[in-house]
Amino acid sequence: MRKELPYFRVEGAFGGSQDWFTNDHWMKIGGCAAVTATDCSLYFSLYKGEKAACPTAKPELSKKEYISLGMEMKPYLRPRFTGIDRLDIYQEGFGRYLAERGVHDIKLDAWDGTRSYEDTLEVVKQQIDAGWPIPVLTLKHRNPSFYDYVWHWYLLTGYDCFEDVCAVKTTTYGSWRWLDLKGLWRTGYKRKGGLILFANA
Repeated sequence: MRKELPYFRVEGAFGGSQDWFTNDHWMKIGGCAAVTATDCSLYFSLYKGEKAACPTAKPELSKKEYISLGMEMKPYLRPRFTGIDRLDIYQEGFGRYLAERGVHDIKLDAWDGTRSYEDTLEVVKQQIDAGWPIPVLTLKHRNPSFYDYVWHWYLLTGYDCFEDVCAVKTTTYGSWRWLDLKGLWRTGYKRKGGLILFANA
């Protein structure tokens, strides 16, 4: 069964990209957390009835408009030398952004990367079914197929399960790919990232 979330476009791209921040070195090389949160604020405004999350949101944006929104998010999820490498940093930063804009009925919870794949699959399906995108942090990964997702924040915006395999729609750099969730989740390293889960407070 396939489930995909509606999404916005930026000059034809599927969501935002940190590559567009050519005038801000740190956002370009380390703005992935801020970009995913910017995407989520747009999504909340367009598809979850939370206009205050991003009052200027619209289904089609220019890169200039998107970059402006990303720079508003930057102080809350500031790129840093070690990266935003813990779920609680993301929770605090994006939670503060929402609260300061008067969005108090969306809560953020952390789902640690040490949780089992089976439980993670269920929570991913529950989140997508409820209409929530899912920010994901992957730190190290032993499989070179996932190199583009190492030490990186990105979003899950869909799933497609058949028999004992479940693919997820990963959204980053203004595009999307379908990847095997089990392979993505089982990194082979002790230190894990995890998911940020949204719910109505």
